[in-house]
Amino acid sequence: MSEYQTLSCADVSVGDKLPPLDIDISSGLIVGGALATRDFEPVHHDKSVAQASGLPDVFMNILTSQGLMSRFVTDWSGPDASIKSLDLKLGAPNVPGMVMTITGEVTEKDDSTGEVNVAVLGENNIWGMHMQGTVKLALPQEG
Repeated sequence: MSEYQTLSCADVSVGDKLPPLDIDISSGLIVGGALATRDFEPVHHDKSVAQASGLPDVFMNILTSQGLMSRFVTDWSGPDASIKSLDLKLGAPNVPGMVMTITGEVTEKDDSTGEVNVAVLGENNIWGMHMQGTVKLALPQEG
């Protein structure tokens, strides 16, 4: 039996804030995320190439950022929620040694469909906004 529970639409209100999540940005996370998403651009796994592009180290790819945004929202909503869409805008790069804090807030709710929109912001502790966007989830309509 799983210890995870899924929120129902009735459990959620516009304005609800999700618990923040701190992500330690490491070389392993960056390189592993790039390889797992089949992004073989050298700036995501070769420090010298990243430095030649003007950054101090390898930097996170957008697909890893999308995965972290999805994880953040589904960890909150539970395993029976379904992501319907994800809209993400990148800002400052994430490089090893940073900490990214992800926060979120429910901005819309449709009781007839069980869909909720969650605004998500990921900020690193050095350069600020790394990612922001909206995740639309479908939640069960009964608990």
